[in-house]
Amino acid sequence: RRERQRFVDKNGRCNVQHGNLGGESSRYLSDLFTTLVDLKWRWNLLIFLLTYTVAWLVMASMWWGIAYLRGDLHQTHDDTYSPCVANVYNFPSAFLFFIETEATIGYGHRYITERCPEGIVLFLFQSLLGSVVDAFLIGCMFIKMSQPKKRAETLMFSRAAVVSQRDGRLCLMFRVGNLRNSHMVSAQIRCKLIKSRQTPEGEFLPLDQCELDVGFGTGADQLFLVSPLTICHEINSESPFFCLSQRSLRSEQFEIVVILEGIVETTGMTCQARTSYTEDEVLWGHRFLPVMSLENGFFRVDYSQFHATFEVPTPPYSVKE
Repeated sequence: RRERQRFVDKNGRCNVQHGNLGGESSRYLSDLFTTLVDLKWRWNLLIFLLTYTVAWLVMASMWWGIAYLRGDLHQTHDDTYSPCVANVYNFPSAFLFFIETEATIGYGHRYITERCPEGIVLFLFQSLLGSVVDAFLIGCMFIKMSQPKKRAETLMFSRAAVVSQRDGRLCLMFRVGNLRNSHMVSAQIRCKLIKSRQTPEGEFLPLDQCELDVGFGTGADQLFLVSPLTICHEINSESPFFCLSQRSLRSEQFEIVVILEGIVETTGMTCQARTSYTEDEVLWGHRFLPVMSLENGFFRVDYSQFHATFEVPTPPYSVKE
């Protein structure tokens, strides 16, 4: 079977693009900080460099303009003359004075004199503007670097889901695992069934979302994820798969979206990992191989068998049948 378009990729990326926003695109500018954080790294770095470069050149030009209007550039060799900024006699020296002031380096060669009120006002404006720009851009870069997206890459999902019997009930199961020793605090898992359907009134619902119960009532959806766990959805009369059989599975078209959320123990930030299973990634009559073994004083997890399954006797009929 050819690979069809997925709603959510295996790596968790949602295949949804927003178009024809019209005037609504101005909403992105109203939340400029989040817009910058959501940009790719190359655009973030470009905006970071351009903002600082332009701001530095503009402020250095303002210092040079004050010296030019006061005539300080033509009095550099007069020891009795008191300029606005000492030892500023061209644009490069004005630029260096601005950098020394902004970076609080203060080499002591260039400084503002007390006979320049416009220079004092510009100095206050520069200090306020520099603090705002630093807080905005550096805060944006810090938030982007500390995003827990990379933590989700060490959370694993099995490549396929399986359907087999457990405790005498037909169940849909998949496996999740955590590659790091640091735990996911308050880890919770949810499942959504994405399937187009038509209502009795004739309304067509593309990509209709339906909740799959993975233990919400019993608390089984709250995970203690220190070792790989097999998540189980019992197929009963309340399940959307009540009429699903091994034969009808070949003609069905659906997608199961799995969402794993938790708090990263080391940073305290919320992390979300996603994956999906299409109908051709659901194996009827299979079960996952064990990956846990007891060794000298500890339990060992063999991740080479994480995705492995084996066939087990399973009735080919649906629960309804």
